[in-house]
Amino acid sequence: MSDIAIVPAPRELTVDEGRWITADPVGEAVRDVVENLDPNEYRIDISADGARLTAGSEDALRHAETTYAQLVEAAEPAEHGKVAVPLAHVEDAPRFGWRGMMLDVARHFMPKEFVLKIIDVLALHRLNVLHFHLTDDQGWRVEIEAYPRLTEVGAWRAETMVGKMSHGQQEFEYDGTPHGGFYTKDDLREIVAYAADRGITVVPEIDLPGHMQAAITAYPELGNHPDQQLTVRPYWGISDDVLNVNDATVEFVKTVLREVLEIFPSPYIHLGGDECPSVQWAESEAAQKRQAELGLDEPGQLQGWFTAQVAEVLAEEGRRLVGWDEMVETDCPKDAVIMAWRSAQRGEVAAKAGHEVVMAPCESVYFDYYQGDPATEPLAIGGHIPLEKVYDFEVIPAALSDQEKSLIVGTQCQIWTEYMEGPEQVGYMLLPRLSAFAERAWGSPKTSYEEFLTRLRPHLTRIERIGVNYRPLD
Repeated sequence: MSDIAIVPAPRELTVDEGRWITADPVGEAVRDVVENLDPNEYRIDISADGARLTAGSEDALRHAETTYAQLVEAAEPAEHGKVAVPLAHVEDAPRFGWRGMMLDVARHFMPKEFVLKIIDVLALHRLNVLHFHLTDDQGWRVEIEAYPRLTEVGAWRAETMVGKMSHGQQEFEYDGTPHGGFYTKDDLREIVAYAADRGITVVPEIDLPGHMQAAITAYPELGNHPDQQLTVRPYWGISDDVLNVNDATVEFVKTVLREVLEIFPSPYIHLGGDECPSVQWAESEAAQKRQAELGLDEPGQLQGWFTAQVAEVLAEEGRRLVGWDEMVETDCPKDAVIMAWRSAQRGEVAAKAGHEVVMAPCESVYFDYYQGDPATEPLAIGGHIPLEKVYDFEVIPAALSDQEKSLIVGTQCQIWTEYMEGPEQVGYMLLPRLSAFAERAWGSPKTSYEEFLTRLRPHLTRIERIGVNYRPLD
């Protein structure tokens, strides 16, 4: 593999050592979409006659342009303000169709301008999905016209816990500072359009039926204790306050989803499904009655029923349901795409059950984990995922059969923002781990970690130009 600073590295790159052409630094080249290439495939030919980029689609052509721009940028200066671009041939296509990053804006709200910069970072790394975690117990971030209190009330919390949350902790110190914010529909449409122009799909997540305390605060009738006025949760962890299973609540969620579908044209809509305690359903007469009517053995099975009801809206519009791996245990729709987060083994389980799977295991691609020594690193939720571990990540579990492996449709890294107050912290935790992740998502040839670092160091300048923070290399 050449040490030319291309990240992620093309799957096939040959260089005619010692021969080059002079080119304009902005990378003049002939560009064509052709029918004889797969829609995801592109090629770059740099010969004595000049540079030619061909691709099977406009999206693939964007990837060709990104790679070619990096080739030109890495070239040596030549006379008259031009650069000496090596004669080279690239044949390239991604290994996976879903190459994503999840950004949590519910725990800490992130400005629209920063989200646009993140999209530029994804495009730089030839990633194609921004999974937008818009709702949680600590905040509701998407404008819904039918239910204005979701943002009037649910988008704001009075204060936020200070320091690291310990397992079982009940009492907290707070900062006394209100926190919140939300995206208007116009904001979100701008984000979606900006991403589409760069070949990136924005997949929204409305997490349900758990992680809904902010919504229940805004509309108490959604909860299992409607006479109790909650607050938007000011600390982390899992809330027992989940949606009730009444018909009116099902219709509430369907209305919300219809508005979400108007904003996001994505073929995929994420409905969460993780960490949904059934304690309140077990105590609720209404939930017990619903459970008996449905002939269910235990309250937890109500989650699968609830998800199936609200997912009807997605089916009506021809959209696919995506959910976290707990959904496999709730009798979810068979065509649901499962995002395996609790471990790689959960991805195996989902694939063996016949689901398409996006691999997002916390032990490898959770970028809210520490990168180095916790004594010297910013506060994080725990765990340890240094840059080299990300580079060594194997997307497809080896234990799967060939048929099951074909169900692994992609991979995704996650940024949960409990301990990230703003863009500076997010950038530090995301980069350059995202650069290593992009190599595995694209299917770049795996070389030594040292060779990757050789390409990565000059690549950091490109990240600087976008204006996003990153953790310096050790």
